[in-house]
Amino acid sequence: MRVEAGMKDHDRWLLARRSLENKLKSKRSSSRLPALVDFILARPIASAGMIAAVLGVTPRAAQDMVGELGLREITGRGRYRAWGIL
Repeated sequence: MRVEAGMKDHDRWLLARRSLENKLKSKRSSSRLPALVDFILARPIASAGMIAAVLGVTPRAAQDMVGELGLREITGRGRYRAWGIL
């Protein structure tokens, strides 16, 4: 039973990675979006401040990048938002 649940989670993460990578195909090679994809898959919930600190961008740029990828907003708030893949 645990193995089946683990395999379902694994398949779900692979599908999420593939769908996010499809959005990266037309981007420049210097884009930080691939690093954002790796980060968001490593940490399922992330805020703009966390993303900005890891990628070396401003929090506003982090929000714009999240918008480009179409990540799900989890908190339901206007401030102190967090995004993730669930």
